[in-house]
Amino acid sequence: MHLTNSSSSLTPRDRHLLRHTALAVGCTALFAVLAALVQTAWSPLAGLDQGWIDGMHDYARDRRVWVASVQMLSDIGGTITMRTLLGVAAVWLWLIGARVLASWVAAQALVGWGLLWVLKLSFDRPRPHFTDPVAHAGGPAFPSGHAMASAITCAVLVGLVWHRASRGGRITACSIAALTVLTIGWTRIALGVHWPSDVLGGWLAAGFVLGSVTVVVELRRPGALARDVRRVNWRTRPRVQRVLVSPTAPVPYDPAFEEAVDRPDGAAG
Repeated sequence: MHLTNSSSSLTPRDRHLLRHTALAVGCTALFAVLAALVQTAWSPLAGLDQGWIDGMHDYARDRRVWVASVQMLSDIGGTITMRTLLGVAAVWLWLIGARVLASWVAAQALVGWGLLWVLKLSFDRPRPHFTDPVAHAGGPAFPSGHAMASAITCAVLVGLVWHRASRGGRITACSIAALTVLTIGWTRIALGVHWPSDVLGGWLAAGFVLGSVTVVVELRRPGALARDVRRVNWRTRPRVQRVLVSPTAPVPYDPAFEEAVDRPDGAAG
């Protein structure tokens, strides 16, 4: 009797869809649990939120230079900055012909922005309140827009450079992205304008956006993201290498490269 491994029947695209579906579903489930705990004011979570915020506020209250530094970091990593980066990336991709990939990047920014305000207005959670605040922010608290926008942007940018980077470059890119996301989320808590659970909610909402947008694009345009990744690799290849390959000759299909295209949560999801 001949036995086969069922996983071997899955194509790279199938695995790619499964990973991003799992990301979207998993983040949705975790976000729903967190939102329920926030709405019901679950005492352990409320105590953690309040204790962390009070401690950060007590430290920041008499340290103006420190507050100014944290505020600067928060402003640099703000939602406008993050969406501008995605906009620039989308325009560049469009201009070099990677239009599905450009649309994917733009959709991440637009869907993230729209979902953020749907969630904020739906939950309408008050921000932390102090008689002597060190910073101010408007609008509902949950989820954190800074946390959500930074997570989406950093994941997308890492994905866009993933296929052009060496192993060391990938580790560096992921490390910088993770540090950026964590730092921006921390600044919102340190300034007393968000609860820790707001930041966590923003990260989970970002995971949903990254996964769901990728699945929708892949279902509507099967294989188009992978083709655009190859197009970007060709257009960004050093000119000396490009001229050595005839522009009329078809690019040979490489199953190993197709497999690599499906790995990150960025350019192919």
